[in-house]
Amino acid sequence: MTDPARPGLAAPRSAPGPAGPARLVAVLAVTQTVGYGVLTYALPVLLVPMAADLGTTPAVVAGAVAVSVLASGLVAIPVGRWLDRRGGRALMTAGSVLGVVVVAAWSQVTQVWQLYVVLGLTGVALAASTYEAAFAVLISRTAPAHRDRALLAVTVVAGFASSVFLPLTGLLSENFGWRTALLCLAGLLALTAVPGHALAVPTGAGQPGRSLRRGLPPAVSEPGFWLATAAFVAHAAAVSAMGLLLVSHLTGAGWAVTTASATAGLLGMLSVTGRLLLTGLSRRWGMATVTAVVFAVQGLGAVLLPHAASLAGAVACVVAFGVGFGVATIARPAILADRYGTAGFATTAAVMVVPLTVARAGAPLGAAALGDPGFLPVVGVSCFVAAGLLGALRFVRHPALSGSTPVAEQGGPARGG
Repeated sequence: MTDPARPGLAAPRSAPGPAGPARLVAVLAVTQTVGYGVLTYALPVLLVPMAADLGTTPAVVAGAVAVSVLASGLVAIPVGRWLDRRGGRALMTAGSVLGVVVVAAWSQVTQVWQLYVVLGLTGVALAASTYEAAFAVLISRTAPAHRDRALLAVTVVAGFASSVFLPLTGLLSENFGWRTALLCLAGLLALTAVPGHALAVPTGAGQPGRSLRRGLPPAVSEPGFWLATAAFVAHAAAVSAMGLLLVSHLTGAGWAVTTASATAGLLGMLSVTGRLLLTGLSRRWGMATVTAVVFAVQGLGAVLLPHAASLAGAVACVVAFGVGFGVATIARPAILADRYGTAGFATTAAVMVVPLTVARAGAPLGAAALGDPGFLPVVGVSCFVAAGLLGALRFVRHPALSGSTPVAEQGGPARGG
């Protein structure tokens, strides 16, 4: 095997760093769970008490979420380039420290504009310390044959962040107030994510390449990259819209709030199930192919949901959609790494993150403007489009990319799609 940046020389093997792969996976599973739990799931629980305390409406407070999402997209490419050039330890540790400081500052806000500034910085902390950074580290340090299982292990554990931190935040807020609750969560983040990233995440780039020194990786000039990007953007828009409006649709259809909430709660649990199925089936059928099928099943569930006349029918439609609710989290990095290799991976993935971020921020607003149930057919069509684009990816050949060695050339199995 030769170094793609220096033909004729042996490619350097990724150093295991201060933590072996198994320990790294275990540490990242914990830090991602706490990171997402504190930085994303506190706000929904604290929305109403914060709004009352700040003298504004929950809608105004919720608008800060869009600022956080957009801020994470704004810094995605600089974060990716840092990861490719210098590795993840310093960046992820700094991102976790920023998260601690920001959550502590969040507990002290007295004006709405301060909340927007704080949550904007929360988006920066998320970009530097959660999935996008963690996946880049894992992919650069894990053998191709074990990559999907490493991603699965981290996301399965972190998939329970909402199940843990929604009730935990509610309990803290109810007993101590929302400001003290945030200080407690900041302390938890300081005790887990900061030392975890500082001690377990390796230093140095896993596989440097020529593309990292000049502009963007060449993968972003390849048509298949933009085909995959369009697929995941369409899917991200559908998932964001459904996540926001599902409960209101079910209650508008006549179901009690408790029933609607419990049914919508299936999405979180099913996201774990979907990831397990995806990882297992992709070994035989290929990640892109299986993901396309899952997206199509989601589209069917969304299109049929407005016509469900019974609770059982509505639950079946939600289950169909929920199976694919979290699959893109694993599928996107796996497909990119399989197709383009690991050199410059973080920057390549970051380029894709930018339009994904815009879709996640804007799609719920567009869906709300369409009204209920008009948004559901659009969600379904978006999933079908995503499925079709991913299905077409297997027919798009890509040239050899200097500085980016595909998995098949690295000695790992070339999975279909």
